[in-house]
Formats: sequence, C-alpha cells, structure tokens
Amino acid sequence: MTAARLRELHVAGTPLLLPNAWDADSARLVEAAGFPVVATSSFAVAKVLGYEDGEDAPVDEMFAAAARIARAVSVPVTVDAEGGYGFEAGELAARLAEAGAVGCNYEDTDHASGGVRSPAAQAERIAELRDAAGDTLVINARVDVFLGASDERAVLDDAILRAKAYFEAGADCVYPILVKSPDVLGDFVRAVASGAVNASPVPGGPDLSALAALGVARISLGTGLWKSVRADIRAKLAELTAGKLPY
Repeated sequence: MTAARLRELHVAGTPLLLPNAWDADSARLVEAAGFPVVATSSFAVAKVLGYEDGEDAPVDEMFAAAARIARAVSVPVTVDAEGGYGFEAGELAARLAEAGAVGCNYEDTDHASGGVRSPAAQAERIAELRDAAGDTLVINARVDVFLGASDERAVLDDAILRAKAYFEAGADCVYPILVKSPDVLGDFVRAVASGAVNASPVPGGPDLSALAALGVARISLGTGLWKSVRADIRAKLAELTAGKLPY
C-alpha cells in the first residue's frame, strides 16, 4: 500500500484512528479489526525487545521489528522512528523503505542531548527527509514542547511556530503530543488549519469524539493498547498466584 493512501486518510474532523501495534501479531489484530493503517509505538516496541524508549534499543532491532510488522499486514504501515536514530536523512529514508514503511513519526527531541531541537534545526531535518524520500513517505512531525509542560498555554506559541515551520519544510502532519487541554489543542488546530494535526486521547483530556470535534485529522493511541494488555496479564498472573486459573 502506498503513502498516497495513508496521506488521503488524514481528514480533519473525521480522523484516522491508529491503535498502535508493537509486533506482528498485534499488527494483524489491528488489520483484522478493520483498521486501514497500522502504526507502531516505539515505546511498546522497545519494551517488548527488552529496552527503554528514547532510542535506547539497538536501531537494527527496532527496524527489524518494523519490518516484521509490515510483512505481516497488507495495509499501510507508519513507523515511530523517534528522533531518527542519528541517521542522515537519506539513510533514514532508505531504512524506512526497506522495512516496508510508508510513513513515520519524526520527533524534534534530540535524544543525544535530552533537549528539544530549535524549530529551524528540526525544519531543516524534515526538509532533508522530504527531499530524500519524495512523496513515498508520510512524515508526521512530532512537536514535543508540551511534554512535561506545567502550563500548556505558555508553550502554545512555540508549538504553533514549530508546526508552521514543519509544514513549510514538507511535513504531512504535525503531532503536538500529550496535549491535555481541549482549549489549547483547539487553538493549536485552528492556528495550523492548513495542515493535518495528530492528537492522542490522554487521561484528563478530550476523548475520541471530542478530538474529532476539535478538527484533528489523526488520532494515535500510542502505548494505550500495550499498557492495557500488560495490565490484563498482570491481573491474570495475580489470580494465578492466588491459586485461580485466570482463563
């Protein structure tokens, strides 16, 4: 399946819903449930491989996991490529294509320093990735300034500046990750109305219907499914230690 198909599924107000997968089996379940796209969660993939999120896992293992997922399904696959693993744009584009991905998340967090790149620096990286991949890759540019922000409105102007720069550089979608305030998210969406916005339902924030009403074009569950499955396993193990067969 092509990047064009993934791109056209981003519709403001009727968002593409992505229940992120972490291995081939969970990806097959997503496809079997009728979802038109499979997205990966770098956090969940790294944990399943025995590592922490934030580019802690060996890059070859992350891309091998992505390739297994893409081979397992017939729908488009978009890969959480974190901050790009230190690859130059050409190599990152090539690795994503080799894995079978037609989309990627691309963070403005610099995992080597632990900080967030300047808007200009990240826009340049996005432009280079766009030039390297052409139209064969849907770039979801993550805007990370809301992460850990005690006052979301205080960083809103920075987030909007970044989103506009990332769109100008060639991003297809921007992802202000973990915004909880519906007012802040709504203002962000209206400010960057010329492009698609990705959001996630988070505790205390807008639910699926509210996110759609705010005009987002893509909703990612991120680690949601993986955490739910893990909690279920933990509960069943507790039953087993109590002498009960949990199934």
